[in-house]
Amino acid sequence: MVMTDTNVGRTLQNRYRLSQLLGQGSMGRVYGAEDVALGGVPVAIKFLSQALLNRKMRDRFEREAKTCAQLGQRSIHIVRVTNYGIDEEGIPFYVMEYLHGESLSDIISSQAMPIPRFLSLARQVCLGLQCAHQGILVDGKNYPIVHRDIKPSNVLVSQDESLGELAKILDFGIAKVLQDESSQTHCFMGTLAYSSPEQMEGRELDARSDIYSLGVMLFQMLTGQMPLHADTHSFGGWYKAHHFYEPQLLSTANSDTKIPKALENLVMSCLAKAASDRPQAVSEILKALEPLEDRFGTGRQIAQRIGASLSRLPIAPTTPKTPDTLSSTTTSNLATASSNDLRKSATWPKNMPIAEIVFPKPMSTSNGKIPTLWVMLPQQEIEKRLVCTRYNQFLFLEAPHPMALWLTVLYNREHEPRWLPCFLDLKTSQGRHIASLLGQTGQYRIMFFAQENPQQCANVQTATIAAAQCKLLQDWSTLGQVSKASPNPTISKDYLRSALDNIKPQILIKLESIYSTG
Repeated sequence: MVMTDTNVGRTLQNRYRLSQLLGQGSMGRVYGAEDVALGGVPVAIKFLSQALLNRKMRDRFEREAKTCAQLGQRSIHIVRVTNYGIDEEGIPFYVMEYLHGESLSDIISSQAMPIPRFLSLARQVCLGLQCAHQGILVDGKNYPIVHRDIKPSNVLVSQDESLGELAKILDFGIAKVLQDESSQTHCFMGTLAYSSPEQMEGRELDARSDIYSLGVMLFQMLTGQMPLHADTHSFGGWYKAHHFYEPQLLSTANSDTKIPKALENLVMSCLAKAASDRPQAVSEILKALEPLEDRFGTGRQIAQRIGASLSRLPIAPTTPKTPDTLSSTTTSNLATASSNDLRKSATWPKNMPIAEIVFPKPMSTSNGKIPTLWVMLPQQEIEKRLVCTRYNQFLFLEAPHPMALWLTVLYNREHEPRWLPCFLDLKTSQGRHIASLLGQTGQYRIMFFAQENPQQCANVQTATIAAAQCKLLQDWSTLGQVSKASPNPTISKDYLRSALDNIKPQILIKLESIYSTG
């Protein structure tokens, strides 16, 4: 429920207009606001509680802001902080991205999560947690971060047009920087039901404590139940449960879902009482999830997600009445001159085979670089498609490797559709550069070369890109740059090829409709 507050309507530092109180916790309040300097962009602002205005809490609050600022730049699965300051009343605050969605706690409160959805969200949480454990820079040195409060209510799940469900870890308010010399008091901080045995003892913690809390949350996601139950909801009750009670089995807690044995073993290993018996790093969990996702997860879901996106994204076909060549008449002299110049300057690369292939390539013009798609086909195949509908679609997969499939289809009723797919590896600067150029220009040139005469460009055609897709391309370029996913391009390419095979019939139906009304 959205609460009201007297601060609503106040403008902070002549920039942030507070619009609503979103919620409050032990450390302070969070407001929805508009960044006036950026044209009203929505943001969220967290204030430290006035009751905690002492040196120790100010330092902790500032550390939380700096931690999230660093981690949020490196992982899309951690809330991003963009500014920090102190208001006119001396109260510290920080500004973070405004997230539309619901907490994981709300999602799993009604029922257990299907395995494909579980695998996707579990992997995303693990990627964010892995980033935290890899650490931040403090005075030039890298120090790992232990979150200390991993639980469903600290994970927010939003809907992203390109990524589907996107999970982000919130609330690093009690996170600890593992420095060489710690002055923090060894006392209990956390949430009783999710705390590791060593956390209950107030001992020095490392990443394995977060892995225990993660195990509790993963169990809850799969079953809708807690793995452990305390006799009383008190510190003593939960201390006893975490130290001496054995967690129930996943299969016992959720008999309606057939949970793979490998997955059950993984979750139960995270719940081991002794830290040495758990996975020693989140990377081990991610590695164990990979074969499960191959079999049950993203590969089965991405085609459905991309197929659904076809009905949301506008389509940008180009249906010329005459071929865009030297001899054709076009509506734009500038476009014709540009095509002519490109055609004259294009030379088939020596390192590319003389074969039916497709690859992306940026080309320099007098107005800067533009994206182009180079295609080699038999001369007869090119001539068949001098007049055609040119359709494009871009599919994206963030993990296990950020990859985009750039699809161009040449279509007319007289001949079979020609599918021209190629991949953009968004972990490489070249792939990100092409994606960014496509998003900025809103169009690309298709450079046709005939196998019989490969030294000369045979034809140049223009394809336009829908505005909504342009924005996604630029977003994907940014995601590729900050992605910390382990390099695994082959699996992502296989997923995308499978997705394309599934949506080809839908594309053909749309193309036939466009051609009929064009």
